[in-house]
Amino acid sequence: MSSKSILILGAGLMQKPAIDSAKSLGLKVFVIDANPDALCVPLADVFKQIDLKDRDKIAEYAVELKEKENLVSIFTAGTDFSANVAYASEKTGLLSHSYEAALNASDKTLMRNCFDKAKVSSPKFIKIERNRICEILTPEYVSKITYPCVVKPVDNMGARGCRMIRDKSELLFSVEEAIKYSRSGNCILEEYMCGPEFSIDALVYDGTMTITGFADRHIYYPPYFIEMGHTMPTDISNDKYMELVKTFADGVHALGLTRGAAKADIKYTENGPMIGEIAARLSGGYMSGWTYPYSSDLNLTKAAIQISCGLTPDELEANRHGLPVDGHFKLYQADSKNVSAERAWISIPGIVKKVHGLDAENTEYVKHIFPRAKEGDKVCFPRNNVEKCGNVISVADTRERAVSACEKVISGIILELEKDNPETESFLMGNNLFNEKDFPPYAFNLSNSVIEEMYEEVAQKDFMMPANIGVKNFIPECLNKPEILSVKDWNYISIEKTLELFDKLKNEHKEISYRKFWTYLVRGGIQGALYAAE
Repeated sequence: MSSKSILILGAGLMQKPAIDSAKSLGLKVFVIDANPDALCVPLADVFKQIDLKDRDKIAEYAVELKEKENLVSIFTAGTDFSANVAYASEKTGLLSHSYEAALNASDKTLMRNCFDKAKVSSPKFIKIERNRICEILTPEYVSKITYPCVVKPVDNMGARGCRMIRDKSELLFSVEEAIKYSRSGNCILEEYMCGPEFSIDALVYDGTMTITGFADRHIYYPPYFIEMGHTMPTDISNDKYMELVKTFADGVHALGLTRGAAKADIKYTENGPMIGEIAARLSGGYMSGWTYPYSSDLNLTKAAIQISCGLTPDELEANRHGLPVDGHFKLYQADSKNVSAERAWISIPGIVKKVHGLDAENTEYVKHIFPRAKEGDKVCFPRNNVEKCGNVISVADTRERAVSACEKVISGIILELEKDNPETESFLMGNNLFNEKDFPPYAFNLSNSVIEEMYEEVAQKDFMMPANIGVKNFIPECLNKPEILSVKDWNYISIEKTLELFDKLKNEHKEISYRKFWTYLVRGGIQGALYAAE
């Protein structure tokens, strides 16, 4: 029993850095997950199938491991279950945030109450329980709500069930959807925060708090909040940076987090910083395990595991410096040395027939391409961050190079969809699949007047475009302008490049309706154009 061991919750991709880092520290790695076929199961020294929601079974297993396998740490990253880590740690006497603090950082109602009590800037909110939804139908209740507002499940991540409510007609539907994504059946209705959004990672221990990552988040597609990527380090001014860090530190203290990781989603509004939420774990979304290590040359996950084991994170401490902020912790910052970017690609609804362009692994500055959607998979236009189709990660010496590298790769990845799919056709015909105003958007960010002019022109001039002749020869007059042809879609593909890609992929095509081709292309980008050819 001389060797030490660690219990890691989760065996997905987001937990791979934790498994690798634990092994680099010489720990025997026990991993649990509800899915025995999860990606990282083969990397575990020992795998046991346990549902991560089952805190008592997790704690029971942890007690067993402490007695038989010299367990010294319980850990997770990129999951919803930091509270279960803290619960099992308390049962085994291991180091972590307290269970009470971890619950404060897991349930958004408890979180907001802590912030209110400590006067930490965060949105005003109302809690709604599943069995009390009928209350929002009363005129008295509805009259208290100011629009736009935001609804969220109290206990989920990845923007699942999170939505902006723009007027009272969207209220009931949005609340019911949010509650579907809540394990406890509760959601919160909160005021909308307007302003740029950031993610901040930190490690807290021994009265210190070290900022270990500060990224700009890139959020799109209202009324939902789809993160299409992040870029690290931030390019915000130093003064605003310090304000955001101070508010984050106040929030961490208000929740009672004292030993472990802390992660914030925070905005800089017209009234200054406001906290969206703080989690008692390392961030998911490729930040803590990929973009921060690439930008800083520091293994953040390894440092977090060292702290959980009661060890000193020597590499972290050697590369951090003090921040001139008075507060509840001795604050430090570990700087980024390069720029790392993460970007996602998405799809219109349908079934994937073929994936083109995944052979770009050696593109300059690109470190990883992580596809999610493969042939035969059902895809949709995302309403949360789990429904995206893949991610690219880059690192470079400048922001422009890092961002451009990601966008270049994504612009070459094409998900060609199967024909005769009702959802695809409904989407491309402009039907509202979700009964949502202005959602999903058109592929290209064109003005309504340009789109309407295009519809009118192709309707009036409809004909069958000849087989095997490049579609670049049949551009509608209203679109055949450099400033329009250069407009890009959600996957960074310009209209001009869309036509080039189509001619490359469909150099032998049948006759195509001019009207259908351009209607589908403007609505669905290269996917729409390829579908029209079928």
